[in-house]
Amino acid sequence: MATVTELKTVLKDTLEKRGVLGYLKARIRAEVFHALDDDQEPRPPLSHENLLINELIREYLDFNKYKYTESVLMAESGQPVVPLDRQFLIRELNAFEESKDNTI
Repeated sequence: MATVTELKTVLKDTLEKRGVLGYLKARIRAEVFHALDDDQEPRPPLSHENLLINELIREYLDFNKYKYTESVLMAESGQPVVPLDRQFLIRELNAFEESKDNTI
């Protein structure tokens, strides 16, 4: 018969492999940040430059499948939920897109 310690280890490993443990940790972090965030003190307005920087960070996180980190960024930054149009970002940053792999 398995010990409690063995069962805990198997459960933890299973949750890690399924990505559930990472999701739960990220949600807890986001909720803690939200609880600690002083709603009485308004967040400074999001400047155009910070909007673009945050969007680039969001694209990086999305590309690397860092969904939980992205959710914390969105909760803390005040970035619009709907991502900015990729073509808009390219124009604003005076960048060009590699046609073969859609990277900037």
